[in-house]
Amino acid sequence: MERDPLSARRWAVCVYCGSKAAVPGPYLDLAAKVGAGIAARGWGLVWGGSRVSMMGAVAQAARLGGAPTTGVIPRDLMDREFADPDADPLLVVETMRERKALMDRHADAFLALPGGLGTCEELFEVWTARYLRMHAKPVVLLDPDGHWAGLISWVHELRDKGFASDAALDALVVTASVDEALTACGPVC
Repeated sequence: MERDPLSARRWAVCVYCGSKAAVPGPYLDLAAKVGAGIAARGWGLVWGGSRVSMMGAVAQAARLGGAPTTGVIPRDLMDREFADPDADPLLVVETMRERKALMDRHADAFLALPGGLGTCEELFEVWTARYLRMHAKPVVLLDPDGHWAGLISWVHELRDKGFASDAALDALVVTASVDEALTACGPVC
């Protein structure tokens, strides 16, 4: 029987975050702190494979700390998102669906930082899959400044109207600090 090469690797956290160049500095700093924290714990990073904005900041900080970085990017976004040539490895796929599936496969936990529509979409997919017991990996939201407050309020409203359950809301861990978020992403002892 052939051994799965992913089973021998170190713990890896998939980080979803903003990729727009105009992201304010505090969000870049937050992403860098997350990357440094992942490296300090001896973990690896899985991310969207971009070298700019928050995506670039999280990957650069992780690598500076010695963490392996697995970037996954669709071929059509290599120029638009500025593919990171320092990713080790940089996995190039054809579609966004393939991107997310490969990121899922390489990750042991999922962490969403502030971001836009793409970050929301990625978060909702892994959060829903967790709630449906399609995986048991931690799904964590880092919200130090209320960026996601409206979304969380809306999800609670969905619950209050009967469209979501407490169990669905409990499948997402909402945190306010990098340390708290990374602790929630870690392996259960």
